[in-house]
Amino acid sequence: MAICFRKEIDQDTRLAIWKIEESVEVLRSQIQLRESEEKLLQSFLHKKRKLHWLSARVLLAAMLNTKEYIEYRVDEHGKPYLVDFPYFISISHSVAYAAVMISKTCPVGIDIEQMDPKIVQLAHKFLSPAELSFVDINNRKAHLYACWCIKEAVFKLNGKRKTSLRDIQLSPFSYQQSARAKVNLANRDSVSCFDAYFETFDGYMMGYVWA
Repeated sequence: MAICFRKEIDQDTRLAIWKIEESVEVLRSQIQLRESEEKLLQSFLHKKRKLHWLSARVLLAAMLNTKEYIEYRVDEHGKPYLVDFPYFISISHSVAYAAVMISKTCPVGIDIEQMDPKIVQLAHKFLSPAELSFVDINNRKAHLYACWCIKEAVFKLNGKRKTSLRDIQLSPFSYQQSARAKVNLANRDSVSCFDAYFETFDGYMMGYVWA
């Protein structure tokens, strides 16, 4: 397909979603890869993994409006960065979609997930009792995914392996199709506060944040 959703936060920060309907071959033809990256791509055993990896890079190239080679690396914590383009980036994918968020001025984080009822049984692993207490019982699955995606987005923005989802604390918020939530990230010596956002679409949840 192509980009199915765009959102401009400000003149320097934006995000987009790509619906994956192409073959591996079609996506591969749209970007340049080095030999080491080609070997990495071919090492993936599952077709879906290849589609996710390629579609995120095709989307990134579209957002940067370039057909040039994009040197994409990860730091010691696994956080991605671009060598030759002056952008902070965050990437996510789930089943049929890939999502990318970029900014010239600030770190960003994005997470997208297909919603599955099994999250109800897992909620206690990433939410505290206080956080569980404000989950809407009439929209439990979606509200839990909003919490999950927001925490994952903040985790990616922070970009430190030692951070856990329990270090990311949500203030109570009501579930809606699209809304904002207040988030605190407890680091070793300080607490950082963020406004994070979530949106529901087509059975998926997306969370995103910038700071």
